[in-house]
Amino acid sequence: MSNKVIHALYDDDDMLLSAVKEIRSAKHHIEEVYTPFPVHGLDKVLGLEDTRIAIMSFIYGCIGLTVAIAMMNFIMIEDWPQNIGGKPSFSYLENMPAFVPIMFEMTVFFAAHLMVITFYMRSKLWPFKKAENPNPLTTDDKFLVEIELHDNEKELKALLKKSGAIEISIVEKPE
Repeated sequence: MSNKVIHALYDDDDMLLSAVKEIRSAKHHIEEVYTPFPVHGLDKVLGLEDTRIAIMSFIYGCIGLTVAIAMMNFIMIEDWPQNIGGKPSFSYLENMPAFVPIMFEMTVFFAAHLMVITFYMRSKLWPFKKAENPNPLTTDDKFLVEIELHDNEKELKALLKKSGAIEISIVEKPE
């Protein structure tokens, strides 16, 4: 198996999208695309599956709501009931309208914080992780497409030049 890849550098996101379409229609497998900002529609053009992160956000929100209800029931009803403004303190359901802001805030708190942790774990962005960016220009204003080579160097170079690549280079992929 070859560990050589070809890097094609583009300077426009629209040109990148059309180039990715051309490369995929020519039946070449794109390993990775590096961009300085999210490019709308790139995930669809690359043929990536939809993310399930919204489902996880909903589940995390439900966990936060459950924790909020259990916490308020224990603190305000069972452990330390208080007579606040003449409201009865012997039933959670009778006090629930006063607890709605707490339920909302805990739902958002859990969903937001657990989503950040999930995102970092899923994308493997650990603290102090060394950057894996092959070209520093992609953090500024350029777009890089990485394609694995399989004895099709000349054909691929011609296709990339035709698609508008401003720079094409062949590099050894680090293990």
